[in-house]
Amino acid sequence: MEADAAKLLGAGFAAIGCGLASIGVGNVFAKFLEGALRNPGAADAQQGRLFIGFAGAELLGLLSFVIAALLIFA
Repeated sequence: MEADAAKLLGAGFAAIGCGLASIGVGNVFAKFLEGALRNPGAADAQQGRLFIGFAGAELLGLLSFVIAALLIFA
C-alpha cells in the first residue's frame, strides 16, 4: 500500500469520530431531557453536568477532525 493511500485511509477512519460525536451529543441531551421530565425539580441541579457532557462529546469530535486534517495535509 502506498503512503498516500494509507494516509487517506487513516483520515477516513478518524473522520468517523466526527459522526459519532453527534450521536454522543444527542444521547447527552436525550438523557437530560428524560431525567428532567421524570423529576422536574432536579433539572436545574443537573444542568451543569449537561454542559460538561456536551463539551466532552464535542471535544472528542473536534479532536477526531483535527487528527483527520493532520493526516490529510501533513
